[in-house]
Amino acid sequence: MLKFLLMIFFLTPLCFMKNMFWMVQNMMFLVSFLFILNNYFYNYWMNISYLFGCDLFSYGMILLSLWICCLMIMSSKVIYLKNNFMNMFMLNVIMLLLFLFLSFSTTNLFLYYVFFESSLIPTFLLIMGWGYQPERLQASIYLLFYTLLASLPLLVSIFYLYNEINNLNYFMFFYSYDYLLLYLGMIMAFLVKMPMYLVHLWLPKAHVEAPISGSMILAGVLLKLGGYGLMRTLILVQIMGMKLNYLFISISLIGGVIISLMCLRQIDVKMLIAYSSVAHMGIVISGLLTMMYWGYYGSYMLMIAHGLCSSGMFCLANIMYERSGSRSMLINKGFMNFMPSMALWWFLLSSTNMAAPPSLNLLSEISLLNSVISWSWISMITIMFISFFSAAYTLYLYSYTQHGQYYSGIYSFSNGMMREYLLLFLHWLPLNLLILKSDMFMYI
Repeated sequence: MLKFLLMIFFLTPLCFMKNMFWMVQNMMFLVSFLFILNNYFYNYWMNISYLFGCDLFSYGMILLSLWICCLMIMSSKVIYLKNNFMNMFMLNVIMLLLFLFLSFSTTNLFLYYVFFESSLIPTFLLIMGWGYQPERLQASIYLLFYTLLASLPLLVSIFYLYNEINNLNYFMFFYSYDYLLLYLGMIMAFLVKMPMYLVHLWLPKAHVEAPISGSMILAGVLLKLGGYGLMRTLILVQIMGMKLNYLFISISLIGGVIISLMCLRQIDVKMLIAYSSVAHMGIVISGLLTMMYWGYYGSYMLMIAHGLCSSGMFCLANIMYERSGSRSMLINKGFMNFMPSMALWWFLLSSTNMAAPPSLNLLSEISLLNSVISWSWISMITIMFISFFSAAYTLYLYSYTQHGQYYSGIYSFSNGMMREYLLLFLHWLPLNLLILKSDMFMYI
């Protein structure tokens, strides 16, 4: 683990050298491939040290962070051309990657909290520094304080826990506590970060105002910090969870239906994709809180699948925005006439978003369906609506943007750049290849 941390850390001086964009990007891809080759499925632990270790839960999340950060740099070339803050932007991305790597590889709950909160600072700077509208200031501060406020009870809970058991190592958590305040303190910070319905209001604001790289990292990795934290801490509060988890499962499932209906009336492309993330994360929360094996297995897979799929959808939205200068679906309709080759990528990523085979989304949603329906068969009603509306709003997005008469203000023809096709391919390929190695997830 430490050798990969050092490799990422030594990328920081490159940011201050002139025209080092391609070198940093290629070095990050190299680190990703070395990390893949370092995987041994027959080992439950990999390269564990006193503070840092990696099991298959954290392995998948670290690899996702590395991959999405590489793609962030690839997608943001327009930012570099428009201003002189390229070095600052690269440094910000590498620091964010470093904090994410540390968050997922630490074995100590307090250190996880520290790095979990530290990752907010580069995200805050990304939105505030490279966002598009003046409202980005409000959105970035909203994101920061919304998540920080929910995290304070978690910090108090961690201190209480340390006072009780004198140890904060994940793998020494054997006892479950029956205290309501500890339960709420432990899980609320993660539910806000996911985000759960009712505490999701920071997410659409942040997504809409963020630059493409900010949206990619938010949807791709930062939402997964909450799910990962829940996976690690639920063992501490499982007695209380058996009494109260049904509340949060109910809110997530009913919220998923409401959010799906809200998606059907959006006219902002980025807002629709952001709200669809809330609906998907609602199913992840429900699966995790059932505390069943199928739920853990499915949640882990859906977090990785959603990270790649949602990030790819935001890339597509950005490609449209760069051409038309607007995120409105009224202006961006009939894009198949304007960018015919890009319609294929819209179709591939939209079908993945609605969990069509052979994507990893399908396997993970079947697993989550198993866990939630075996927890309570009445939840079949909400699951049925979420699945149906998921297909409905994705088809609405695809058909409205690709078909119909194009806006008369768009008068030229564009076929996309090689960089954009490669970017979308690198989102889509792992998403549809990972299902061939689905037995890997059984090791968790």
